[in-house]
Amino acid sequence: MGAALFAEYEELLHQETLWRCVPVTPAEREALLDDFCAAAVWQPVYFRWRPNLPDPLDDHVLELAIAGGVEHVATHNIRDFGRGELNFTSPKVLTPAQQLKAIR
Repeated sequence: MGAALFAEYEELLHQETLWRCVPVTPAEREALLDDFCAAAVWQPVYFRWRPNLPDPLDDHVLELAIAGGVEHVATHNIRDFGRGELNFTSPKVLTPAQQLKAIR
């Protein structure tokens, strides 16, 4: 977890349109984020790779994954993460379903 990713999660937590059909209160959402962050490993990023992904707002996610030495990044945005100017052999980008299969 990094500061930029935390900020994205916190912003999504407060977008009421995303939560209309979900039976949880704002307080429960806050508690979930608190618990998630307590379990997360906070990773400083000392070097910015700037892989220049099609959506530059995604660059920090890949940089965080590289800094943390993770094996996989789980995202529904497979296409954009595979089209950066810099190519990395690790981490491998998977859909969430592929990630669940990989950890079994």
